[in-house]
Amino acid sequence: MTVAMLVIETAFSNRERELAQLSKHLSPFALAQELDNIPLDTRYPIYITHTKPAETEMIMSEIQRFDQTLPFGPHVSHDIQWLRAGQEFDI
Repeated sequence: MTVAMLVIETAFSNRERELAQLSKHLSPFALAQELDNIPLDTRYPIYITHTKPAETEMIMSEIQRFDQTLPFGPHVSHDIQWLRAGQEFDI
C-alpha cells in the first residue's frame, strides 16, 4: 500500500507548544518530529488542518521555516500545504 497524502492537524503555534503537548495536539515543532519518520526519498502532499483561525498564518510560517532547515534544507522539503475549507480530493 502506498501513501497518497497525509492530512494532519497542527492546532497550535510553537509559542504554545507545551499546551499543544498537554492537549494532545501538534505544534510545528512536534509536526517536524513526526515528519522525521518519513524516509527522505518519499514525497507526497501533506495537508495541515485544524489550525486556530487567528494563528493559521503564523503556524504555516513556522512550518515553512522548519521545512527549509536541516536535515531537509533547500534540496529536500515536504510538499506541505494548508487544507482549505471545501477542498476536495480524488483518491
